[in-house]
Amino acid sequence: MTSSLAVSSVESLLPDGLLAFLGCSTPDSWVEAALANPELLLIDHAQCEKKAASTAMSLLYRYVDFPELLKCMAQLAREELLHFEQVLKIMEERGIVYRHLTASRYAEGLRRHVRAKEPERLVDILIIGAFIEARSCERFAALIPHLDASLARFYRGLVKSEGRHYEDYLMLARQACGEADSQAFASRLAFFAAREAELINTRDPEFRFHSGVPA
Repeated sequence: MTSSLAVSSVESLLPDGLLAFLGCSTPDSWVEAALANPELLLIDHAQCEKKAASTAMSLLYRYVDFPELLKCMAQLAREELLHFEQVLKIMEERGIVYRHLTASRYAEGLRRHVRAKEPERLVDILIIGAFIEARSCERFAALIPHLDASLARFYRGLVKSEGRHYEDYLMLARQACGEADSQAFASRLAFFAAREAELINTRDPEFRFHSGVPA
């Protein structure tokens, strides 16, 4: 049993406002499923890090006239690839073989709402990036009190980096939207917060790092 003090200590690592930004916490049933499926958890975690690096690189190529985005995404891509390598090393130490997994419904469930026209398209992609990174950060924090010392230490470091990625994506989304459109931006944040909460709180047939309530 994890003490409320331990959970509170881990949550104190989260960036200010992150839990309010998400709007809902990870269900306890997901944490239980993660602990019951440590191999799947690590394999999909590695896959998520690889996808995050790929997304950052895609943005680097597509939006070459956005200097702040170029700087942030270059750093993010490097960090995500490093995390991918680190997860692979942990898996090797634990005798877990990396393999392909089908993607969870989570990212696609958010991206299907991306608008086609620019700059709205970029704003939506960056907002989704903020939600993905924030949820990753929150889930690392939820898992830490239940993990062995080595994996808990690694995930504690990831809470800090993923939290910074969330803040970077959110900052870039605000810039892409423009200060004059603050009301429209707030509306779009609320829209994606509702969609994200639906994906987290509804039953999901497959366990993945970003899956919903285990079916």
